[in-house]
Amino acid sequence: MKFIDEATIKVYAGDGGNGVATFRREKYEPMGGPNGGDGGRGGSVIMLADRNINTLVDYRYTRTFKAQRGENGSGSDCYGKGGDDMVLRVPVGTTISDKATGQPMVDLNTDGQQVMIANGGKGGLGNIHFKTSTNRSPRQCTKGDPGEAFELYLELKVLADVGLLGMPNAGKSTFIRSVSAAKPKVADYPFTTLHPNLGVVRVDSNRSFVIADVPGLIEGAAEGAGLGHQFLRHLQRTSLLLHLVDIAPFDEAVDPVQEAKAIVNELKKYDQELYDKPRWLVLNKIDMLPDSAEKVAEFVQAYGWQGRVFAISAISGIGCKELTYAIMDHIDQARVQREADATVVQTAAQPDQAQPVQSQPVIEQ
Repeated sequence: MKFIDEATIKVYAGDGGNGVATFRREKYEPMGGPNGGDGGRGGSVIMLADRNINTLVDYRYTRTFKAQRGENGSGSDCYGKGGDDMVLRVPVGTTISDKATGQPMVDLNTDGQQVMIANGGKGGLGNIHFKTSTNRSPRQCTKGDPGEAFELYLELKVLADVGLLGMPNAGKSTFIRSVSAAKPKVADYPFTTLHPNLGVVRVDSNRSFVIADVPGLIEGAAEGAGLGHQFLRHLQRTSLLLHLVDIAPFDEAVDPVQEAKAIVNELKKYDQELYDKPRWLVLNKIDMLPDSAEKVAEFVQAYGWQGRVFAISAISGIGCKELTYAIMDHIDQARVQREADATVVQTAAQPDQAQPVQSQPVIEQ
């Protein structure tokens, strides 16, 4: 199935049915009076998040969706039937915004979450509502209200705890294959990953996290080079970024330090908030270096990195287990911190906390 993570659609709620003006015409009832019923309400358009769907491909080729119109009223005090609602299922993690204004409308980030995106029109009134003591044979009725209509922009942002960031062929797909059951394509040429892949990493029997692999980013992506920034949106929901760097490139002319700096610059151009997320440096392919510890230390010094550093080999598994346990501990700590923040009373004064002194990076293998 082709991976589609954005689509533009038009939705139309059903119009309300019209009310009618009719009168009783029965034997022995010469002055029957009005009996025109109301029109039915138009069907609404509802968006539903479904975890069994992982792409917006259903909305790439079918662009227009119309809910059912309400039936008109009829005589004998019969009201029109309401139109059926239209339920549109989208993947969990889909954000919906108004195409015309760009205003966000809803973020469907929970399975089963639903929202009425366009309300159906109200049915018109029959003439039974207009009879009075002085107007016993009203001939007026009202038409149904039109349903709401919107042009919507759907954007899918996958739900993952950890995102992989790096140049093409840095070993991101190999790493996700090594630590999870996901099987993305792996080959010896750039851009083998053409769409995001998700993998569940199970550390213990009841501890796991989700990791996202997106296509590689290259220098100049902001100007349209490579696959550009179109998949970086899938990293915006993550709580941790792993910057994978190929420390042993086949081409000796390639400078891993300059490539790492180029990736970070492109990330900053795309989104400052994404750039500010916690980010760890993961140096891959140390199995190809006879003096890996020395090369890793040289890279860290040349790069000027002050955060956490891991040296691994994704293909042989060296250092991968230690990295996954460190990620799990980080996610658990972040979850506890969020829960603690949620219990703090917003009106309470927050004392200033001293900032920890940064120490020299410790290379973890």
